Amino acid sequence: MLAMRRPGIAYPKHGTMLAIFLKTLPFFALIGLGWGAGRLRFFPDAATEYLTRFVFYFALSAMLFRFAANLSLAEIFDARFAAAYLAGCLAVYLLATLVARLRRIPATEAAVEAQCAVIGNTGFLGVPLLTVLLGPEAAGPILMVLAIDLIVFSSLITLIITGAREGHLSPRIIKVLAFGLVKNPMIVSMAAGLAVSSAGLSLPAPVEEFMTILGAAATPCALFAIGASLASKTAERLSVALWLSFAKLVLHPVAVAVAALLVFGVEPFAAGVMIAAASLPVAGNVYILARTYGVAPQRVSASILISTVFSIVTVSLVVAWITAA
Repeated sequence: MLAMRRPGIAYPKHGTMLAIFLKTLPFFALIGLGWGAGRLRFFPDAATEYLTRFVFYFALSAMLFRFAANLSLAEIFDARFAAAYLAGCLAVYLLATLVARLRRIPATEAAVEAQCAVIGNTGFLGVPLLTVLLGPEAAGPILMVLAIDLIVFSSLITLIITGAREGHLSPRIIKVLAFGLVKNPMIVSMAAGLAVSSAGLSLPAPVEEFMTILGAAATPCALFAIGASLASKTAERLSVALWLSFAKLVLHPVAVAVAALLVFGVEPFAAGVMIAAASLPVAGNVYILARTYGVAPQRVSASILISTVFSIVTVSLVVAWITAA
């Protein structure tokens, strides 16, 4: 059993499945509320888009900034942790790519399917959910997972799709990637928070309070926005979506667990957080990328919908396992 407990963190009693499920239920209930509002058209697509923008550019950025500003670089970045997470991700990424290519689909679609298999909803769901379930000390590892997802894999899919379409990689593509990373508010907020922490500065009380209030809006708004966005998702290409959901919810955390615990020997608590993050459903930004490039958006849409529904059980199972005594 994974002994990841740390003193001072109020884990659910005995780490039982029921206790964890009851802890996660309010989070998924918020997603369900958003879905209902979207399905009834009480919350139309335009409203969902603007709520998502608020979370992405303001509330979640404030939360990430506060976390990073109160952590040192050593508490976030660990080379062994990063290597383990990357190894687990790449194993599933390559498997998903291989399965796609065996079905004789183009490289661009294979890249999108591989993205579905390894990129979880760490920003909108993972950060608020796992810091509650695993305690505030989980923030550092979660930020590391989020940074790798944003920097490595968001860049990778862009390179693959662009390279496949143009037949080569030009300096222009590298420039676009660099500007995209610099403009991403989640990356900027984490970097700004680390800059404050590294300089040994403390946020003035009014700024700290402002960031706390704004960041507190991230959890309910993000979860509601996830649900509202799911209302427009369909379950087309069901067989492929089921495979990708299985890869994301089962194969990804298993591969990450093997890499973290058996290959790289990551510290148990950090390994547990990494495994929990890997168990999250397919991220909404994969759909945005698929729609932007015009590559299999319906397939991604179905994968997000199905993986989110099943994650109500699978995330609870994974968290119950890693927090068991």
